[in-house]
Amino acid sequence: MNDFARLLHADGPNSEYAAALQLYGRFVGDWDAEITAHGLDGTKHTARGEIHFGWVLEGRAVQDVWIIPRPAGSQAFPIAGNWYGTTLRVYDPTIDAWRISWFDPGRSVFRQQIGRPRGADIVQEGTTEAGELTRWSFTEITGDSFHWLGEVKPADASDWQLMVDVKAKRRKD
Repeated sequence: MNDFARLLHADGPNSEYAAALQLYGRFVGDWDAEITAHGLDGTKHTARGEIHFGWVLEGRAVQDVWIIPRPAGSQAFPIAGNWYGTTLRVYDPTIDAWRISWFDPGRSVFRQQIGRPRGADIVQEGTTEAGELTRWSFTEITGDSFHWLGEVKPADASDWQLMVDVKAKRRKD
């Protein structure tokens, strides 16, 4: 492992905020996923993917990589497009929440959100470049699975629209 990778990765959470860091830290590991993209016209497309979470930055943050569809480079995934992106989730004790940045350079999609627990779920909220509200939620969380919902609320809409639905299972290998 080169110096960059060695210095980026961490073995576990930083002890200063260890309890708060477990909000996303519980996902550290490798996951297989079934992704369903939902079109505004009611169409649906499903593909297999993978997600990998790890501790970074002295254990003060959680970073992940989402690859959809698997294998990377597969034919374009209808509606949502192919994902090969990363999220950096950093706990900010000054607001008792997580600052979240998603980067998908292949699709030129970049998002900023704030994440917090909401009951048993985790809800991340932000806006798109066009000013639409975004809500990404982790629900039905167990030690071996989670359900992730990607929703958008256009400025002229009163309801949230489900765009992507991900069911993830922890790899056993």
